[in-house]
Amino acid sequence: QVQLVESGGGLVQAGGSLRLSCAASGRTFRYYHVGWFRQTPGKEREFAATISASGALKSYADSVKGRFTISRDNAENTVYLQMNSLKPEDTAVYYCAGSKVWTTSPTTYDYWGQGTQVTVAS
Repeated sequence: QVQLVESGGGLVQAGGSLRLSCAASGRTFRYYHVGWFRQTPGKEREFAATISASGALKSYADSVKGRFTISRDNAENTVYLQMNSLKPEDTAVYYCAGSKVWTTSPTTYDYWGQGTQVTVAS
């Protein structure tokens, strides 16, 4: 069993930066790929970034590529999402999730955090 807790969200001006953290419990965390997803009211949850269990592979949505960086520290059981050059359209609830399958589809992720709100003011 893996439990995930996100933190680091908040209100930021356009062009600013935030770093989200996803802290995991459970000794099996290092075997899971971890993704970040985001969701706004009335819309489907969408993929933002994912990192493989070892940290060697990373994948980004086109909408965040070049601005967001995903990383992980397996010794600390934590995955990070560094978000730079934020835009108002990045406003959403951000969720981290764990999967044993390398995928960008949210339906194949087994464990989810509760989410953290990111609001980017114009």
